[in-house]
Amino acid sequence: MAWRQGPRRTVSGSLDRAARGSYAAPMRNKYLRPCSIALSLMLTCAVATPAHAGQWMSRTVDGIMGTRIFVELWADDPVKGAQAIDAVMAEMRHIDDTMSTFKPTSEVSKVNRLAAKEPVVISPELFNLLETAVHYSRVSHGAFDITYASVGYMYDFHTHKRPTAAQIKAALPAIGYKHLLLDPKTHTVRFSMPGVRIDLGGIAKGYSVDQGINILLARGFKHALVNAGGDSRVIGDRRGRPWMVGIQHPDHPDQIVTRVPLVNEAFSTSGDYERYFIQNGVRYHHIINPHTGDSARQVRSATIIAPTATQTDGLSKTAFVLGAEAAIKLYNSMPDVAAIIIKPNGQMLYTDNLQPGNLPPPAPPPDADGAAAQASGTALANGTALAGSAGLPSSEDAALTPPQGPSTPPPGSTTVVTGSAAATTNSGH
Repeated sequence: MAWRQGPRRTVSGSLDRAARGSYAAPMRNKYLRPCSIALSLMLTCAVATPAHAGQWMSRTVDGIMGTRIFVELWADDPVKGAQAIDAVMAEMRHIDDTMSTFKPTSEVSKVNRLAAKEPVVISPELFNLLETAVHYSRVSHGAFDITYASVGYMYDFHTHKRPTAAQIKAALPAIGYKHLLLDPKTHTVRFSMPGVRIDLGGIAKGYSVDQGINILLARGFKHALVNAGGDSRVIGDRRGRPWMVGIQHPDHPDQIVTRVPLVNEAFSTSGDYERYFIQNGVRYHHIINPHTGDSARQVRSATIIAPTATQTDGLSKTAFVLGAEAAIKLYNSMPDVAAIIIKPNGQMLYTDNLQPGNLPPPAPPPDADGAAAQASGTALANGTALAGSAGLPSSEDAALTPPQGPSTPPPGSTTVVTGSAAATTNSGH
């Protein structure tokens, strides 16, 4: 879908303004390209009572990749729907088995053990993802860097453990994506110095979402959602209504600061509230600045919207390192990327292809198939939310306004918690 570009400018607002009715809307044609961001990832979607054959099917599984996996799809045949969800979950487990740093038998663990000593032959899948990670390191000027784990492994956010200044200083030289020496002829990876470690937690979940979506597309599904932690991607719409993304307040999980529609898109939200502890008045969280080895503190949360979840996952952490203004400048240079960033002072910044909007018109009529519009909700994880489509703007330049105070789902809707922040440490640079 083409984007209608507005003048090149940075739009800003604040959480206080948002509570009074401000919001952001992507500038698009038929549906507005959505954006999402916030503390707990909550997804509330309009569900149509089927008037014809077919039904919505969903499943939640905890513990894969240290997080919660959620799949929802519209299936004309419930047997084929269940088989498709089985295939997505199997792919998620495969990626976890291959790329987890917490499983000693994984390929990534093998690389971390041996690559400083000798070239390690790896699968084409892992090799390609390492090349993708290096690409995002280059375009972000090193703000995204999977070798952050050279210091990051010393943090444990469950036990409030962090490395000392001396430990960080000693390990910091091992951080740097240029330490990854990839040979496409032999499909090997080698580290250029001892002490280098990699962790794909900042991109592997997005990649797993894309793989899940590819499975569903290959099987002919036209309406679906795949979520892994803070990373999600949707196929199509909710049978006549777009999926709605709600951005929640970093400090108040029951408040949504803006909502926007989503169709055929991916989105990721990262926040400093997902895994953290406060020590001596300082917040230490899981997004590590590869330049300092300390938690990155220039923004509170960032949401990225783009065609693939690998893109959104790889880009959502860069704002914490670059700072809000520099990150917006970077995202504005990417025509297929949209973003909303919340700064520590509560100011909200938007890319040029998003804009504040006005109050929406009344809710649209029931779905085209004649079904009564019902809303059901599914909470995801990590600070992004999809909200019910009641109140969807009919104008392409309008958007949903956030509620004042606690987020209230559309009439007749329910909100079911199906996701939480990842349980493992250091899983999402």
